[in-house]
Amino acid sequence: MHLPTVLVTGFEPFEGADVNPSGEIARRLGDLGHPDCHLIAEVLPVSFARAPQLLAAALDAHRPDILLMLGLAENRHALTPERVALNLADAAIPDNDGDQPTDAPLEPHGPPARFTHHPVKHIAAAIDAAGIPSQVSLSAGSYVCNAVLYTALGIAEQRGTHGKHSADASTAQNDTTAGTTTEHDGDRGERSERSERSEHARHPRLRAGFIHVPATPQLGGDPRFTLDELERGIRIAVTALLDEPA
Repeated sequence: MHLPTVLVTGFEPFEGADVNPSGEIARRLGDLGHPDCHLIAEVLPVSFARAPQLLAAALDAHRPDILLMLGLAENRHALTPERVALNLADAAIPDNDGDQPTDAPLEPHGPPARFTHHPVKHIAAAIDAAGIPSQVSLSAGSYVCNAVLYTALGIAEQRGTHGKHSADASTAQNDTTAGTTTEHDGDRGERSERSERSEHARHPRLRAGFIHVPATPQLGGDPRFTLDELERGIRIAVTALLDEPA
């Protein structure tokens, strides 16, 4: 039986902290696995420059069906699935490389925002029903968490629209070159289609999304949000994603 591949990512510690619960949860899930999927974990650097690059490399390496990214939001009091990533880097504190962009676009020619493909209300309801506070959040902010979500959703859009773009491109070429196509043009079109098919093989359909986790007691957070409890909530989120039709 084919099992879907789920990639869960978290982040390394930042701003002088010794731990980051998002990275710890990802590692735990990777070690323990999940009975209904191949679960792989990666821990990303808190870096505007490096995190999106390493995430893209992980997507190439693992080719997951589902990507669930985790990050820490210390001022929140619930697990919060995110609806939207903004084309914005605006850091209140430097990242771990010392970079602190202000009012900068992540992609100069990218759309203003990208929406998650995850069923955020379904995920939040499933976690909350298990006794762990959860609610939908509108935006992933403007720090590195937002940057990786924006990047991942861009990759997911490219994968998901592969077939449509191929069909549109083919139709447009036929309409504009009918009766005038040369052998050279045909070869170029075939090479383009082969290249697109190869890209799609490298990047199968992908559903990407993000959940912010609150601070653990170790970081001065609510005593309810132990690492075990947060891990349980994220495991419920993975199950909810697996139950959702692709």
